[in-house]
Amino acid sequence: MKKIIFLTFLGLFASKITSQNIITTITPNPEDSRVITTGVPFMLIAADARAAGIADIGVATSADAFSQQWNPSKSAFAISKQGIGVTYTPYLGKLVNDVFLGNLTYYNRINERSAVASSFRYFSSGEIELRETPDQEPLIVKPNELLFDLTYSLRLSDRIAMGITGRYIRSDLKLQTALEDANAANSFAVDISAYYQSEEVAMSSFDGRWRAGVNISNIGPKLKYDQTGQESFLPTNMALGGGFDFILDEYNTIGVTAQVNKLLVPTPPRYGTETTFDDVSGDGVYNPEDGDILINETNNVIYEGKDPDVSFFKGMFQSFGDAPGGFSEELQEFTWALGAEYWFRDVFAFRAGYFNEHESKGARKFFSLGAGFKYTAINIDISYLISTSKVVSPLEGTLRFGLTFSFGDEYDEY
Repeated sequence: MKKIIFLTFLGLFASKITSQNIITTITPNPEDSRVITTGVPFMLIAADARAAGIADIGVATSADAFSQQWNPSKSAFAISKQGIGVTYTPYLGKLVNDVFLGNLTYYNRINERSAVASSFRYFSSGEIELRETPDQEPLIVKPNELLFDLTYSLRLSDRIAMGITGRYIRSDLKLQTALEDANAANSFAVDISAYYQSEEVAMSSFDGRWRAGVNISNIGPKLKYDQTGQESFLPTNMALGGGFDFILDEYNTIGVTAQVNKLLVPTPPRYGTETTFDDVSGDGVYNPEDGDILINETNNVIYEGKDPDVSFFKGMFQSFGDAPGGFSEELQEFTWALGAEYWFRDVFAFRAGYFNEHESKGARKFFSLGAGFKYTAINIDISYLISTSKVVSPLEGTLRFGLTFSFGDEYDEY
């Protein structure tokens, strides 16, 4: 009996020693991509030539017919009672000629304190030929994405306005050869925006005007194309901007504006391989040649960062503190842009700007140039992009055009 008890305790003791050699480690994979990706990225493309000419800046510029994309609350400060804007943007113009972004927008100042606005954007991915064999007759498909939105903006005071926007989004990128349950993805989103425009301020040798704006756009549920597919976040974006108009005289005005943006979408974590093994050698490193015994191995385990599989609402707040590289990487997720716009007699405009994004977050870097011409109630805008990054922009060397019609009474905002 004593021998049995002794052997039992000996077995438990040996088991305890063995369990202490069971080690779980996570080995990081090669450097993962730090670029934040979302669904329907066409929503972030500058749809109008004026904003494109000053490096995709629009949250704090003066109101125009295209305020709907950048800061919908600006419509309450529009000079003309009504306006219609139409733009056309070729995309990947150096490679194909049927991929483009079209935009139609409209606003109406109901009275001196409020306005309504709406826009329709359509992105065509061109024609794609599908075939299973080289000799098969191709099936032609035309994937596309679109959105429609509606805004109400209200001036809370003579100098401050806020706006609320509702938006419907449809992404029809499914292919006929894909899963049978694949359908066009649909979602909805809201924007919350605010805009400030000061009175004209007298300086020593010129007058001036301050401008500021904020817009949190595309707040809404994720997109999903089929029952088994991965859900994609909308490109929820926070834009902050400020500017100053140098009113040199009655004929010459120079507006300088700066803007920063941050996607309110979770940062991809760093993944690794989790290995559980019996560390026979006792060196803490799994090596079969040392007699270590593999128990379990799992790939794509989060090594650094936070789980991105969260709701869109939680993801907005998580996006401020989930970068694997800590605070320094969070700062890298902000893009910044600086632009200037010169107007002569409110007839001719010249624009220029620079946009910067960190190399690890997409590496978009470019200069932009633009011009505008106004004749009575008609505005014509053009812009041109010059990439300065090793990553070539799809809009490199592309001319963008915009046409605006203003009509109705004019308001004295200045």
